[in-house]
Amino acid sequence: MKLDRRNLLAGGAALATVPHLGREAFAQTRAETLRQVTGNAVNTLDPTMPGSTREAFGISVNIYDRLVSFGKKQTPAGWVFDPDTIRGELAEKVVTSADGMTFTFHLRRDAKFHDGTPVTAEDVKWSLDRAVSARSLAAAQIQTGSWTKPEQFRIIDQYTVEAKVDKPDRLALPNLCTLYCIIFNSKVVKSHATAADPWGQEWTKTNTAGSGAYILESFRPGEQVILRRNDAWNRSIDGKPAGFRRVICQTIPEAATRASLIEKGDADLSIDLAASDVATLASRGNVKVISTPQFNAFSMIAFNTQAAPFNNKKLRQAIAAALPYGNIFKAALFERGAPLFGANWTDTPPSGIFPQPMPLKQDVALARKLLAEAGFPNGLDTPFAFNVGAAAIAEPMAALIKESLAAINVRVDIQKLPDAQISTMVTEKKLPFFTETSIAWLPSTDYFFRNFFTGNQRWNYSSWDNAEIVALAEKARFEINAAEYEKLCKKMISILAEEVPVLLLWQPNQDAVMPKNVEGYVYGYHRQVDYRDMKRA
Repeated sequence: MKLDRRNLLAGGAALATVPHLGREAFAQTRAETLRQVTGNAVNTLDPTMPGSTREAFGISVNIYDRLVSFGKKQTPAGWVFDPDTIRGELAEKVVTSADGMTFTFHLRRDAKFHDGTPVTAEDVKWSLDRAVSARSLAAAQIQTGSWTKPEQFRIIDQYTVEAKVDKPDRLALPNLCTLYCIIFNSKVVKSHATAADPWGQEWTKTNTAGSGAYILESFRPGEQVILRRNDAWNRSIDGKPAGFRRVICQTIPEAATRASLIEKGDADLSIDLAASDVATLASRGNVKVISTPQFNAFSMIAFNTQAAPFNNKKLRQAIAAALPYGNIFKAALFERGAPLFGANWTDTPPSGIFPQPMPLKQDVALARKLLAEAGFPNGLDTPFAFNVGAAAIAEPMAALIKESLAAINVRVDIQKLPDAQISTMVTEKKLPFFTETSIAWLPSTDYFFRNFFTGNQRWNYSSWDNAEIVALAEKARFEINAAEYEKLCKKMISILAEEVPVLLLWQPNQDAVMPKNVEGYVYGYHRQVDYRDMKRA
């Protein structure tokens, strides 16, 4: 069933299908339910699966626990995750050895899975073994914290686990906070494993075995997820269960419909409205808009540098010189964010912070010259792809890209792809030219470069393979001298500016729109919604 406004109001949500409830009971049920509407879709319940959508990431945070999680801090723009503060989740205590290589996790003895069985060291060991061993998104992520093999995780006793890295890594413990390091009820998942699927991944795509704040009530892939509060969960900062008794996450493809549902009070939260709709809703004053700069994110245009024609650096530079960055920023984002173009530096950036504004400016004459030098004096044809779920931003962007590149005889065929399809094609490196927004869950310059610009991994959008970048990033990873680290980071940024495997556009605001009586929203490292601290005033 396609969930549009008519279906939603007619009873597409489960809470509207209880006709025997009296008006008072219904009102109470509605007050205790949070409805999120999103343009994209939850396509799996296992966030580690290749092709998982970001919305699937968000759902998993609320169903599963991790050993540890990030704290939060208040900024002028609102509450955000704090990468410098790590607190226990399933672990009530974490002891780090003096040499920074061994972490001992003492588990909470009151933690239970949704089926009532206790969370034990055996479950933790099995789950972390799965993260480093199974064919999934997890292994590529957590190896950035030096977690690479099952032998690194050892059971001390029923409620104690030891994890050890070979040398101090500043991202070792933060990686265990990420949503890929979820702890499964190992006995349940193993009961659904097979010889061909030893980690039970087929089963966890559509089933859950967690201990988190919410329990899965129903799942219709691509349409709707309904969660029920786990009243026994007490891993929040204040030790209380989650604020809402029920959460409904629904896919509503049309941005205007999502905006209307929020304004009329038929939905409670959306984080992917069109920038124009956000500005309109904010001006009317009927809703609350929390606009958080995504300090760990960036929007970009990516080239597949390992395949023709964009393995040609001159061609990439020509495209870079042809684009009207300011006009794209205004038309697509209504300037709701921080630009990452228009910098005046040439050889060396002013700092080693990344992302930062890059020296990208429109120069059509230079673009034509570079195109000829690249071997395309008569231009070329190319597709340009974007996620249909981000059409409100990507469509005006694509139109301006097509128009500006036509001026240098580069003929663009715009392709609008569903979220799951574009995610899979990015993973399989099948898109030559496209736009994406991504984040560094663990924001530091060396992490950005290792995760997005090295290796044959899903997040290396451009499939860039530069030996000098690989060496610099690996050296920076373990560099403890601040001045030397800054030097290494500046060098990496300079090479990126010259080679242009991607064109950085902006860091968008995360606009969370909700009724005025909804509280507790925190901007998370994953850019999705953590329902656990949210409540209705």
